[in-house]
Amino acid sequence: MSQTETSARPPLVRPRRAVIGGVCAGLSEHLGWPVRRVRLLLVVASLLGGAGILFYGWLWALVPLAPGETGDAEETPRRRAPIAAILLVLGAVAAIAAIVQANVEGSASTAVSLSLVLTGGAVVWSLALDEHDPDRSPRYRLVIRSAGATVLLATGLLLLASNDWRPEAMTAVVAVGMMVLGLAVAVAPFIVRLWNELMRERSGRIREEQRAEIAAHLHDSVLQTLALIQNRAGASSDVARIARAQERELREWLFAGDGAPGADLVSELSEDAATIEVEYPARIDVVTVGESVPAHPSVVAAAREAMLNAARHGGGEVSVYVEAAASAVDVFVRDRGPGIDLDALPADRLGVRESIIGRMQRAGGTATVQRGAGGVGTEVHLHLDL
Repeated sequence: MSQTETSARPPLVRPRRAVIGGVCAGLSEHLGWPVRRVRLLLVVASLLGGAGILFYGWLWALVPLAPGETGDAEETPRRRAPIAAILLVLGAVAAIAAIVQANVEGSASTAVSLSLVLTGGAVVWSLALDEHDPDRSPRYRLVIRSAGATVLLATGLLLLASNDWRPEAMTAVVAVGMMVLGLAVAVAPFIVRLWNELMRERSGRIREEQRAEIAAHLHDSVLQTLALIQNRAGASSDVARIARAQERELREWLFAGDGAPGADLVSELSEDAATIEVEYPARIDVVTVGESVPAHPSVVAAAREAMLNAARHGGGEVSVYVEAAASAVDVFVRDRGPGIDLDALPADRLGVRESIIGRMQRAGGTATVQRGAGGVGTEVHLHLDL
């Protein structure tokens, strides 16, 4: 073979879609031989003292996987042959042979060992390789593990009962080992699940303790400094708005926890308030009482428009008060601006009429816009029956 032909030979890699490990397909592609010839040679070599099996395992461990179809090196390999099921069936056949041999000849150490290796191999294969194979469902893996535990327990018990409960010594030792392994296979998933839950709980407790320490330190230093900046600078200044945004981000990080924020009404209004604060010289405080209710789109949109109007025309301090119950929700948006007179608004000014009042009416609710307490500012009241 010339040097040019050798350099043009494809690299030795295993495909990600294979029957077992992709070794034969990789050798076939690398050597340019038919894949059937490679498999036949490995089978023949396996009959000669197991050399083919060792060679196959050596290549499986050392030969890298080929890139995935999308070029992703992390793509999970897929195997067409249900190796765990095949090993389990062979292990069950070997177990039957061992039971018959133990009752007829008194000794069945070879068949028992073979059954133990095959059945244990099926369980190990299911736990180690099928666990990450997209073609093997969780139900398939559960059936393999359950059937493997049953085979081990039943075989061990029947071997101990052979020859009127007087089995040969080595057979008895292996039978006890099979029963212990069967119990381990049956109980191991529950123990692993409990251990993982314990570790998650411990990690969560450690994170909460660290978060509490950080929160205490920041509350005594950074948060108080930010609050002082807001009080000294005034709600309408750019410095106060930046300090307010930073304070809100810190409080959300410290006190929101690890859970994903829910799509409830108060969360949506708080996010909208934070966005408006950055754009306009206003400080918006959202206060809630009652239950947590889902964020109704019309209520959120109308409240956002009310907060936007209050920040744009009133500025300063804006309060949002939410009363939520299972049957209804009320939202009050109050500011201390110059106020608004709906009757005096031009006909072409449709912001309040359509974006707030009209939107709530179309949703089956009500919206009222009136002057605040003592004739100062504006109060928008949104009501919707749930």
